[in-house]
Amino acid sequence: MNSGDYPFIWQSPDWPHWRYDLAVLSRSLSDVSRAQGLLQGRLVDAGMPLRDQATLSTLTEDVIRTSEIEGERLDAASVRSSVARRLGVDIGGLAPVDRHVEGVVEMVLDATTRCDEPLTCERLFRWHAALFPAGYAGLSAIRVGKWRDDAGGPMQVVSGPVGRRRVHFEAPPADRLERQVDRFLAWANGATDEPALIKSGIAHLWFVTLHPFDDGNGRIARAIGDLFLARAEGSPRRYYSLSAQIQRERSAYYEMLERTQKQSIDITAWLAWYLDVLHRAVDAAPLTLDGVLAKSRFWQRWATAALNERQVKLVTRLLDGFEGKFTSGKWAAIAKCSPDTALRDINELVALGVLRRSDAGGRSTSYELVEGSP
Repeated sequence: MNSGDYPFIWQSPDWPHWRYDLAVLSRSLSDVSRAQGLLQGRLVDAGMPLRDQATLSTLTEDVIRTSEIEGERLDAASVRSSVARRLGVDIGGLAPVDRHVEGVVEMVLDATTRCDEPLTCERLFRWHAALFPAGYAGLSAIRVGKWRDDAGGPMQVVSGPVGRRRVHFEAPPADRLERQVDRFLAWANGATDEPALIKSGIAHLWFVTLHPFDDGNGRIARAIGDLFLARAEGSPRRYYSLSAQIQRERSAYYEMLERTQKQSIDITAWLAWYLDVLHRAVDAAPLTLDGVLAKSRFWQRWATAALNERQVKLVTRLLDGFEGKFTSGKWAAIAKCSPDTALRDINELVALGVLRRSDAGGRSTSYELVEGSP
């Protein structure tokens, strides 16, 4: 059946009997599996503390980027603190965490660390409630932990100003959701013929096409995809972030979703794109591992330095990648100390050779880690 015979994929008489050409996808499947194997091999010689740090970095990035795909920016320090607390990883001081950050972290970690547990309505409701602890998406009240009811009309993904809005997608009617979700969950929890990586791509597409909640469907769909990736690898530990790669290719992601949801039930093109993005995500993982190893070497080098708690926190923030210029004023605000104390902390680190004054111009003196630091 060709595009145009029906407006949306779920209106196909064959829905949801997905079709794809495994021969076309076989090379991509092989390439991704090989890249995953090489990544796992690199981690064999890394000790448990380094693997914990790599998992921490990966999950922190995953939580931040899955929200950025939806146009929402989370505080990186809060996300890192929340993930570290749940993993039991010591990061030398925890930043304050708000309820919303905690909710996104809870969902991502539940999907990956409990990947072997069944996917149920109750579990999806918990994830949704965790994403919207106040019961609002922006200024709009939503049904939290419940399927949408379409009381305000069909669930549509739209863009453009009022009067000239473009409908990118319209989801199945709410009165069909219970039966549709039951069918999805039976497939998700059952033994099926799809290769494991293919099942992850189908699960992502199927859930986001059902669009069963008022909001948060994209983040939950990506969490479901990650759950199946963890099952495929037989490990809840994450060393690469598919959401981070999707965020880097955000426009292509939405274009591919729209094209797929308006075409035939043959989703070979979607799966080929999904596997290619997954491959790029795995290939990007060594950058995270390099950063973790560089941090480890850094702290080994300065293990005997008598740094106070504020200085450890300061250096940790810089090692994690501080956005913008790092000044004594910013440090005073972050550490909640006086400007004199902040300047004294920084000058001691400069004297030790941990920090140096930046060559970048500006009204305020800024600082950076010495060369050789990550």
